[in-house]
Amino acid sequence: MAFAIGMTNAGPEMRMHHRLIDALYSEAMLLADEARDYFDEGGRIERDSLDPPTRVRFSCESLKVTTRLMHVIAWFLVQRAVRAGELEFRDALDPARRLGDAPETEQVVIDALPSKARYLIQSSIDLHRRVTVLDLAQDAPIVSASPALSMQRRLASAF
Repeated sequence: MAFAIGMTNAGPEMRMHHRLIDALYSEAMLLADEARDYFDEGGRIERDSLDPPTRVRFSCESLKVTTRLMHVIAWFLVQRAVRAGELEFRDALDPARRLGDAPETEQVVIDALPSKARYLIQSSIDLHRRVTVLDLAQDAPIVSASPALSMQRRLASAF
């Protein structure tokens, strides 16, 4: 049985998971807003001061940040739809609704960019990696949080 992120009969583990999803969703939205502000406005002066090849890489990386964040935000919206009962959990497992692949960024490219751009790139990579763990967990069997909890559940089902 898969780890059902969208289960409505939420025990302590599910409530904790919902809080994690909500916190990461908020983080993604804030990071998306920060990236938009920087790449659309605040980073123009920094971008314009770069040599032409680095300027192109700067623009490409801004698109990669946006792509990573949009994949993450779309995934969170699917999870929220499951939790709200608007989408069945099994439908959330459709490949079209899973987390999209993140575009790769070479460290040498990141290192050549202004510090704020580096921060946003690394933050988007990190967030995407963390959400990838959650996405993959949907396929994993349910594992008890602790041996004691497992024993309590077995005892409860025996009586």
